[in-house]
Amino acid sequence: MEYHNPVLLKETVDGLNIKPDGVYVDVTFGGGGHSREIMSRLGPNGRLFGFDQDEDAQANVIDDERFTLIPENFRFIKRYLRFYNIKEVDGILADLGVSSHQFDVAERGFSTRFDAMLDMRMSKKNDLDAFKVVNDYEEADLSRMFFDYGDLRNSKALASRIVEARKEKPITNTGELKQVLGRFLPAHKSNKILAQIYQAIRIEVNHEMDVLKEFLEQSLDLLKPGGRLSVIAYHSLEDRLVKRYVRNGMFEGEPERDMFGNFEVPFKIIEKLIVPTEEEIKINNRARSARLRVAEKK
Repeated sequence: MEYHNPVLLKETVDGLNIKPDGVYVDVTFGGGGHSREIMSRLGPNGRLFGFDQDEDAQANVIDDERFTLIPENFRFIKRYLRFYNIKEVDGILADLGVSSHQFDVAERGFSTRFDAMLDMRMSKKNDLDAFKVVNDYEEADLSRMFFDYGDLRNSKALASRIVEARKEKPITNTGELKQVLGRFLPAHKSNKILAQIYQAIRIEVNHEMDVLKEFLEQSLDLLKPGGRLSVIAYHSLEDRLVKRYVRNGMFEGEPERDMFGNFEVPFKIIEKLIVPTEEEIKINNRARSARLRVAEKK
C-alpha cells in the first residue's frame, strides 16, 4: 500500500525530544513514516503506540515488539491506551488531515481529481458519509457547514442549489455534485472552490473539529510534565484550535490570572510555528499548507 513522504518528518519528531526509554504515541499512523522515525530513536525499552481508524493503514504495521497499532479513532486515545496499562506518555504526534494515500484512492471520494461515490469516511465503520450529508442535511445545516468548514462566502447559494437539485433525484457521486454546482465553479478557480467544498463535507462527515478538541484535551491529561505535543495542521480551522489550546489550555476565552496578574497555562510553547521549506514543498506537494506547532507540558 503506497503512502507518500511524511510531512515535516525531522522537525515533527525532533519536536518530541525523544528519550530512548520513553513511551510515545503517533495518533495518525498512516503509512508509518513518522512512526518509523520515532522507532529509530528509541532504545530497547522504549515503546510506541500508533492509532489509525483507516483499515488500509494496517498493511503498514511495523514488525517490532516495541510497536503496537491500535485501529481506532484517536478521539479515544485515553480509553485505548488504558487497555495497555498506559496512563501517561512522554510525547504525542499528530499529522492531521487526509493522507496522500486516501486522496489517491479514487473510490474513497476525497479527491477532486476522480469521480467516485459520495463517501469521504476516514473509517468505513462510520454511519455518516458524504451521501447522507449532501442528500439529507437541511439547507441551513449545509450552509453552516460550507461557511464554517470551507470558508465559502456563498455558502447559502451552494446549499440552496443542492437542495433544489436533490428534489429531482439524489446526488450519488462526486461527478453529479460537480455538475449540480457547476455555475459556482468558474474555470480559472474551479479546483480551489471544489477543494473547499470537499473539505467542508469531509470535516462534517468525520466530525474532525470535535475529534481534534477531544484529542487535545486528552493529550494534556496523558502527557507527563515535560512531555511534548507535536501537531501538524493543514487548514486554518485546525491550526487555530491547536494554537489556542497550547497557548491558553482552552479553545475559547482567556485563562485566569494568578494573584500577580500572570496567566496560568498548562503548556510551554517550544516552537511557535514551523512551516516546510521550499525544497520540501517541491518534493511533496501535500506539505504546501502544513503548519507544525510543538508544546511541552509544564
